[in-house]
Amino acid sequence: MKVVLQRSKAASVTVDGKVTGAIDNGYVLLVGITHGDTQEDVEYLAKKVANLRLWEDADGKMNHSILENGGAILSVSQFTLYGDAKKGNRPSFTSAARPEVAEPLWEAFNNSLREHGLHVETGIFGAMMDVALTNDGPITILLESK
Repeated sequence: MKVVLQRSKAASVTVDGKVTGAIDNGYVLLVGITHGDTQEDVEYLAKKVANLRLWEDADGKMNHSILENGGAILSVSQFTLYGDAKKGNRPSFTSAARPEVAEPLWEAFNNSLREHGLHVETGIFGAMMDVALTNDGPITILLESK
C-alpha cells in the first residue's frame, strides 16, 4: 500500500461537476492498493498518517501531528501509484489491486483514519476526478506499508 501525503491549505475533489469532498487545512492523501495488501497495511498507514509530525511548533520544527495541529483529510483512491513505466511508453498497472479488492481496503483505511479521530472527506472510488489543492510548504511525503 502506498500513500502520497501532501500537506495542504485547501483541497477539493470534483466528480462530474460536483464537489464530493473538500478540506481547508490538512492532508491530501493519494492512496494506492496493491496485491497482497491487508487490514494490517491499512492500520499501519492510518496510524502513521495520524501521528506523523509534519506541523511546526513554536520553534519552527516539525514536532506536531495533524491530531495536535488540527486539520482534516482528503483521501483519493489512486491506482496509478502502482503504474510501472520501466518498459515502453505506456505504463502497466498490473501491480495495482483489482477494484473489488482495492475499494474495500481504501474504505477501511478511511474508516481507520476516522477511528484515530480525524475528519475524512473523499473522492469517489474509480471515478474520473479533478483534484485541486494548495500545497502547504510544499510538504509531500511518500509512505509505504511494505
